[in-house]
Amino acid sequence: MPAGPQAAARAAAPGADEAWRPDVLSALADAATSATPHLPAPAPRVRWAPSWRAAGAAVLVLALVAGGIVLRAAGAPRGEPVTIPVPAPDATSRAAGGPAGEEVVVVHVVGAVAAPGVVRLTLGARVADAVAAAGGSTPEADLGRVNLARVLTDGEQLVVPAAGAPASEPAGAPTDGLVDLNSATEQELQELPGVGPVLAGRIVQRRTERPYAAVDELDEVAGIGPALLADLRPRVRV
Repeated sequence: MPAGPQAAARAAAPGADEAWRPDVLSALADAATSATPHLPAPAPRVRWAPSWRAAGAAVLVLALVAGGIVLRAAGAPRGEPVTIPVPAPDATSRAAGGPAGEEVVVVHVVGAVAAPGVVRLTLGARVADAVAAAGGSTPEADLGRVNLARVLTDGEQLVVPAAGAPASEPAGAPTDGLVDLNSATEQELQELPGVGPVLAGRIVQRRTERPYAAVDELDEVAGIGPALLADLRPRVRV
């Protein structure tokens, strides 16, 4: 091992071997100094800062690449258009004159209307709707004798009487003398035993909400109990 700086200095002096006698601490200090390596200074960091020309060129290249992709996609062959079939209405709906799935009523309107004939209306339509579908009433029509709020039934004939014309039964109407709960006016209902103006109005209101399907449905009308229903059953029909 080479001697430390202190040892070299003493060795260069005359009579050093006799005059210098190192102690333990000096010998350790010289050894530590000679053993420490001399490291090179760290190199400075270099930062890369692109110029504006390089950045502009990179942006231009990206724009050209993106434009090429768009042009290629636009020029790609297109497939044939797909036509979605529309289901045709079934025979029942065509015969009824309404769209598929819609329930209708067919009514024959005659009398004092502009265009008498068969009209097709949505289920739940009223007499006023049938008169309007037949072109409306004529000036001589006596609408006071017609219940315009009545719910129509399928297959019926609606007669709009003229003023002064005698009352007549619709063509094809039953002649059994029974009162039809779905077509009778409030005045006709009041001719039944035990039925007054209030009860007749309730019977009409019930059929406007839902036409009668059976005579026994009269028990749903407030004021008609079992006894009155038994008395009305042989006098009315649906």
